[in-house]
Amino acid sequence: MSERIPHMPAIFVGHGSPMNALGGPYAETWRALGESLPRPKAILCISAHWYVEETAVTAMSAPRTIHDFYGFPKPLYDIAYPAPGDAWLANRVTDLLAPIPVRHDHDWGLDHGAWSVLMHLFPRADVPVLQLAIDRRQPPAFHYTLGRKLAELREEGVLILGSGDWVHNLGLAIRAQSAAPFEWADRFNETVKALIAAHDHVPLIDWISLGQDAALSIPTDEHYLPLLYVMGAQGKDDEVAFFNDAIELGAISMTGVTIGRAS
Repeated sequence: MSERIPHMPAIFVGHGSPMNALGGPYAETWRALGESLPRPKAILCISAHWYVEETAVTAMSAPRTIHDFYGFPKPLYDIAYPAPGDAWLANRVTDLLAPIPVRHDHDWGLDHGAWSVLMHLFPRADVPVLQLAIDRRQPPAFHYTLGRKLAELREEGVLILGSGDWVHNLGLAIRAQSAAPFEWADRFNETVKALIAAHDHVPLIDWISLGQDAALSIPTDEHYLPLLYVMGAQGKDDEVAFFNDAIELGAISMTGVTIGRAS
């Protein structure tokens, strides 16, 4: 008898600082979340840190661990996350996104938006992982549509993982070093949560319509767009559950959400 393929949730993770790779309360929550999931057939990760002028998917058999940051302690640079690639998933993504061209990439690998979270979700690094590039030339609706096209992967045992921060004003965070959230950051975090819980995707896609709180929370869109892929993969009956609901340094959201349950 063949092994039953689980129906997987889609998950958005607020990944925050690379230092979370070394542990702490956020990492502990990711580890507990990973322990609650069945083993996926593979993982497709959309990370804020692969933000280029094309749609591409990693297609190598052994993606490298990319240390795409500077000025951090040496233990971070010593981390390797040797998850394998998956040729089947690269081809499946290409088929699902047609007629949009998808380049098969053999150079990128896994950036810290992927591995700093995955090393806690799946610490054995034995589940195949691919990354999907974010095409920065495209409008928000394009990314949401790609998520809709990819939703079918959930029924095929693939975990769709968006990694970013829906509040990400790094400039203000560095300058302020605030222990308390800015009021606009707290409000926008609550607005996004309420819209996700209500399955109200239109304002999330047209996030500029959400006003000044959104403009301050999303000065650039690379950390926000991974959420739209996860929203695109949300089914009408999917339950939502939030985790790590917090704002760091006044202006960086750590909040994550699980869309649907594994079954």
